[in-house]
This record gives sequence, structure tokens and C-alpha cells, in this order.
Amino acid sequence: MPDAVSDALGMVAAWAGRPVTHTTIKGGLSHHIARVETEDGDRWLLRVLDPRIAATGLGIPLEQEIANTVLAASTGVGAQVLHRLPGALILEYIDGVTLDAPAVRDEIGRIAAACRVLHAGPRFGNDFSIFRKHAEFVARCKVNSLKLPAGYEDWTPAVAEIEQALAVRPMPAVPCHNDLLPENFIKAGNVVRIVDYQLSGNNDPCFELGDLAAEADFDPDDVERLTVAYFDDAAPAARVRLNLIMSNLTWTLWFVVHHGLTPQHRDFDYNAEAADKFAQAVRDLKDPGFGRLIDAVRR
Repeated sequence: MPDAVSDALGMVAAWAGRPVTHTTIKGGLSHHIARVETEDGDRWLLRVLDPRIAATGLGIPLEQEIANTVLAASTGVGAQVLHRLPGALILEYIDGVTLDAPAVRDEIGRIAAACRVLHAGPRFGNDFSIFRKHAEFVARCKVNSLKLPAGYEDWTPAVAEIEQALAVRPMPAVPCHNDLLPENFIKAGNVVRIVDYQLSGNNDPCFELGDLAAEADFDPDDVERLTVAYFDDAAPAARVRLNLIMSNLTWTLWFVVHHGLTPQHRDFDYNAEAADKFAQAVRDLKDPGFGRLIDAVRR
């Protein structure tokens, strides 16, 4: 167990005023997460924040992540923050079902509703741009001699084309999660909650939807259903699909950087995940419909 986690568990026991046991929750690739329990049945979630994640651009600064987590909790969508510890949070343990990709497709209505509530909540103290993050990761890979996937930079002009198209009529930025993996959704009763604000910041809501669609492997019909569920209008679907491409293209390098600079989970194949995301991005960039998406957004 990392020393930081051991220290945090000691602080939880002191906060609770009684002994606690913990169970590591698998799935997270960055911070350390554990369910903490007492003998009489109280349960919380302990999130221990690894400072290397922010230092390498894989997440926002830790204090900003904590502040955004508190703001997301105030909307009822995020887990309630029960106590702040040095470098860690004690959160409400949400008793529910963690979603996977098929479940996300089944819960599009509830997920869209949760996103609308988060986006209507208090603004975060930072902004997020997938284009600035893409440029940052490319630069970080070069500075640290991390190998980009073969042919990756061939698509630099396409990135500029997407950014220019989306800038023709920009949408107002709203407080976004920006990392909507299926595992970051928990269905609790009849609502969906959203956890893990490691990459949160004010952003175009269409990136939120596009990122969600990328992570759950949505096809164009699924994207349209999600767009209609969120906007009550199918027109922004082209904008969502362009952001889906940017999600796959940028998070390709998230895995490259994580593997090269902060390797924690040796049982996880970062390179395979990077290759899969890049392949999906290239598939969509080569699709004859890519130009039509650009034209639709510009119009």
C-alpha cells in the first residue's frame, strides 16, 4: 500500500473516531480509491490524490479538483464531500450500480439529465479545452521522448480544421466533467450520479457529450439519440461527433503520457488502449462523412 494511502486511512480513522477497514476499488488508473467501512456499518469513499497526475497534465491541479468536486456535489450530481484531508477526500459512498458501455446506451435519458444538472450548476474556477490539452500532450511527449503512435502527427491539420469549424459559432462554456467513462456513472435508484472530477473545467457541452459517446463506443445513431436527449434537438449532433473524434485523438496521448511518466498499473496495457483510441479516431477522420460534419458545423 502506498504511504500516502496508509497515512490517509489513519486520518480517516481519526476523523471517524473508531477503527476502519478498507477495500481498494479497482478501475481508476490515476488516483487511489478505496471504500472505507466501520464495524457498525458506516461506509465512505476515500480518494487519495496523486500529485504526479496534475504535474504531468493528466489531471487538473489537485486543489482545483477538490474545489470542483465540492461544486459538483452542490448540484446533487456529484458525491457529497464529507471531509477534506491533506491530499485526499472523504466522499459519500454512493450505493448503486456502476455502469458499463452497454448500460450507458440504455441510460441515455438519465445520463443526459444528469449532465444538464451539472452544466446548470455553479461554474468551476478553471476552463478546459480539448484542443489546448491535445497540444500540451504532443509537446509533453516530445520533451520527454515519448513515442507518438505511427502517423499521429499526420492528422495535425485535421485537428486545426475541427477547431476552426467549432469556433464559427461557439457554444457558451458550462461546468463540465470532461472524462465521462462509463465507470464514472453510478445509477442510484432512478437517477444517475457522476463521479471523479480529475479533468473537470468549464467547456463546450458538446465535448462532454462527444467524450461520453467516444468512451461508450457510440455509433452515429446513438450520438443522435444522446444529442436529442440533451438538447431536445438533433442539429448539434455534428458538433458532438467532431468532439468525439477529438476525445479519441487526445486521450490516445493521455495513455501514452501516463504509461511513460506515471506507470502505476503494470497489469493494464496502456499501449493497447492508446492504439485502440487512435484507430477509432483515424477511422472517423478517414470516413467520407467527415467533411460533411465540418460543413454542417460551419453552417
